[in-house]
Amino acid sequence: MEKKATGNETEPLTSKKGVSDCNEGEDCKENGLLVRNPKSALRLVEDGNKVHPSQGEKGEAAQISNGYSGVQSSVPCNGTGEGEDAQCTAPAATTTTTTTTSTTCGAEGQQQLMELEDRETWSKKIDFLLSVIGYAVDLGNVWRFPYICYQNGGGAFLIPYTIMAIFGGIPLFYMELALGQYHRNGCISIWRKICPIFKGIGFAICIIDLYVASYYNTIMAWAFYYLVSSFTAELPWTSCTNAWNTGNCTNYFSKDNVSWSPHSISPAEEFYTRQVLQVHRSNGLDDLGGISWQLTLCLLLIFTIVYFSIWKGVKTSGKVVWVTATFPYIILFILLVRGATLPGAWRGVLYYLKPDWQKLLATEVWVDAAAQIFFSLGPGFGVLLAYASYNKFHNNCYQDALVTSTVNCVTSFVSGFVIFTVLGYMAEMRNEDVSEVAKDTGPSLLFITYAEAIANMPASTFFAIIFFLMLLTLGLDSTFAGLEGVITGVLDEFPHVWSKRRELFVLGLIIVCFLGSLATLTFGGAYVVKLFEEYATGPAVLTVVFLEAVAVAWFYGITQFCNDVKEMLGFTPGWYWRVCWVAVSPIFLLFVTCSFLSNPPELRLFEYNYPYWTTVVGYCIGTSSVICIPIYMVYRLIITPGTLKEVSTMLCCFCLTVRKEAIPRNITCIFF
Repeated sequence: MEKKATGNETEPLTSKKGVSDCNEGEDCKENGLLVRNPKSALRLVEDGNKVHPSQGEKGEAAQISNGYSGVQSSVPCNGTGEGEDAQCTAPAATTTTTTTTSTTCGAEGQQQLMELEDRETWSKKIDFLLSVIGYAVDLGNVWRFPYICYQNGGGAFLIPYTIMAIFGGIPLFYMELALGQYHRNGCISIWRKICPIFKGIGFAICIIDLYVASYYNTIMAWAFYYLVSSFTAELPWTSCTNAWNTGNCTNYFSKDNVSWSPHSISPAEEFYTRQVLQVHRSNGLDDLGGISWQLTLCLLLIFTIVYFSIWKGVKTSGKVVWVTATFPYIILFILLVRGATLPGAWRGVLYYLKPDWQKLLATEVWVDAAAQIFFSLGPGFGVLLAYASYNKFHNNCYQDALVTSTVNCVTSFVSGFVIFTVLGYMAEMRNEDVSEVAKDTGPSLLFITYAEAIANMPASTFFAIIFFLMLLTLGLDSTFAGLEGVITGVLDEFPHVWSKRRELFVLGLIIVCFLGSLATLTFGGAYVVKLFEEYATGPAVLTVVFLEAVAVAWFYGITQFCNDVKEMLGFTPGWYWRVCWVAVSPIFLLFVTCSFLSNPPELRLFEYNYPYWTTVVGYCIGTSSVICIPIYMVYRLIITPGTLKEVSTMLCCFCLTVRKEAIPRNITCIFF
């Protein structure tokens, strides 16, 4: 049973009441607890991260503006500093006031503030914006959006795409930026301040990021191979006289009068499949074959560039993105102008944008629109939380969310013109319909179709070099971001181990990612990449973000979250944002997840049909990350003292401490 304390005292029931040395307007320490006077609540501001007293009469006593509060401290609150997971069951052993008096743990609380003062921040606001844009605008914007757009009704597809962006993608994007900026933590430790029972979400995110790094960088290795091969007077995928060509190779761009048959294979396709990937030396996923030493060297060089770009933190990566985030837009503009001047370009544009209004009645179109906007903006990978955590506290993340998400969507739309003007040109040269030329999807659209078109343009070597450089820079941005999500998450969770050893941890992470990529470097590595792309990340990250949205809106509380945003930005999010966060966005995610699980894709790559057992393996890979969430919940329930009912009550009480009028903030002190 609790007993109300008078004044500003916080006193264990089992101890004798001592004389307090507290003076009015000051904090003092009693019985191992730091008692905070509401009149001197600490506030950490962005100007040098200095601490100064705030106005206690505004009702925000004991709230530190970076998100650290007494009950939500990341340090042990047992007064003895016995370890990170130490617990302080204050509901049964402390007296409290109902005026939201906050407590923290003496020296540990001071250490918290010191860590905040030492936290790295972006050198300039533009560094952050370019980093987020570089992360959101990746290879998928160039190949996935154009293909999905023309497949799902052309111009008509823009309607469901825009609706899903407004009510699903952008609100989730904004939510993650606000969470990261307010709490200033990575994807793992941030859950101590939101809802600790969901901390497994952070571990799941890190595993998903590692899966992405294991295959995404291999695609960049393919692009790097093409880049190196482009430094020749004649591009190697323009003729059928090479050692890797077969009798079916047909160069319809040659001066000879050549007919295109159903068995014809372009030199660009044979270069991609037989020279770069060498898939003909593999029988499928059950026989991947050996490792390609050429691709291994390409990947090693890419990881070397990645390491020296992120090893020092956002101070270095924020400078690198000035090149990697802006260069693709220069190249896209050049390729757009060049494509628009090609004969037959109008055919491609017409095919790209011609609306098919009947498609809007198909559920699959809306599912594809939701999935595209979600994976394009990229919430759920821990990147937005990590990047925003390095912002200054009063940075306008609302404006950032609108700007970066708009730039991302516009880039996807413009990329469609870059791709389809060239497809129209190829259809003109082949004397075929654009639909026949545009059969390739995914990476094949870039490495076969577009590469072939470039090879037959004037100044082909120049355009090939800048095109594959663009692909590399698009991929590097996303790799920087994905790994930074893991790095920030782990360093914030284990600062006593890794905070002073960032370079060593990043090196170990790069080595792990490289070793994890070896399967994708085999002759059948393209099959592995396809499997990981479809199953390892898709449903898993959708599930993670769904639980994240539910935890923030329903457990942490939408009112508290909006109050956090108001504290940072000076205004409260309107009803539109509240409705999206509470209902629309979770429903949006649940809709996409259920649609995927109810109708899993039938995988096929080149002439290889994936057997049924690969679907089971794919789901096992995806589940291996999501399973961290229930495992962590059970783990915390087991190690927390008390009966199941008491533990559950404490956990729910912690999650609901934001409702100050019902539960005093300082009665629960459980850290996970």
